[in-house]
Amino acid sequence: MKITSTEFRVPPDEKVDLAEWPTVVEPFFKSKEEYRTLLDAHVESLSALQQLHYASGRYAVLLIFQGIDSAGKDGAIRHVMSGVNPEGCEVYSFKQPSAEELKHDFLWRTTCRLPERGRIGIFNRSYYEEVLITRVHPEIMDARNLPKSARQEKHFWRNRYRSITEMEAHLYRNGTRIIKVFLHLSKAEQAKRFLARIKEPDKNWKFSAADIHERAYWRRYMKEYEHCLAATSTDHAPWYAVPADNKENARLIVSQILMDALEALKMSYPKSTPKRRRELRAIGKRL
Repeated sequence: MKITSTEFRVPPDEKVDLAEWPTVVEPFFKSKEEYRTLLDAHVESLSALQQLHYASGRYAVLLIFQGIDSAGKDGAIRHVMSGVNPEGCEVYSFKQPSAEELKHDFLWRTTCRLPERGRIGIFNRSYYEEVLITRVHPEIMDARNLPKSARQEKHFWRNRYRSITEMEAHLYRNGTRIIKVFLHLSKAEQAKRFLARIKEPDKNWKFSAADIHERAYWRRYMKEYEHCLAATSTDHAPWYAVPADNKENARLIVSQILMDALEALKMSYPKSTPKRRRELRAIGKRL
């Protein structure tokens, strides 16, 4: 069964109700062996596309992962990007802002990590945390020490969305293509993954009491994700709501989304000029 990436694309300017978006779909594989075969084929294609992307040097690609705790962001990055040349790819995980980062506007710390043309940048969480966790926990905004007039603006959060979409439009105009993946996990599946982290000694390090604390805000997080996806999914920087209850299926979908995005760039290797070919022939004779 062919994976159609557009099936998971969040339409621009439409209300989003995550209860209507699946957290699980029919698997695109019938066995573990078929899954590995499919993923290997995707990884091989991505490797070739990344090499072409690096050589052409015309675009930058930014892949953003967002999702609730244990949604599978780390695993998706590790498996999907396993065949990509590290020289052309950089991964950044954004956690609690540092004291220096809090002294700048909320887009500053991620802007410093944007990929250059010819490279792929991956954000494990991103500037979107500013309109997700800070809306669930408004007290976090106190650490930014913003002017009172800014905090009291009637459309404070709407303006936050506007800052994001305008920045993404600016990046698009300058050759950056942004792919945003929301790993859509069910609350029941999150509980299973948390229990596995508790029961399996090799996974104990993954578990934090803070995870249980945040789970209590599940409904609020889903509402904020709905607002965020609806406000910031655009034609030039779309969101993809990927069903994440099945990790293997999610990885296949993510890799297909990335392959489709890279293929849409219509890239080609730089063409050699007659002068360059003469230079190379001369060098070849000397060898």
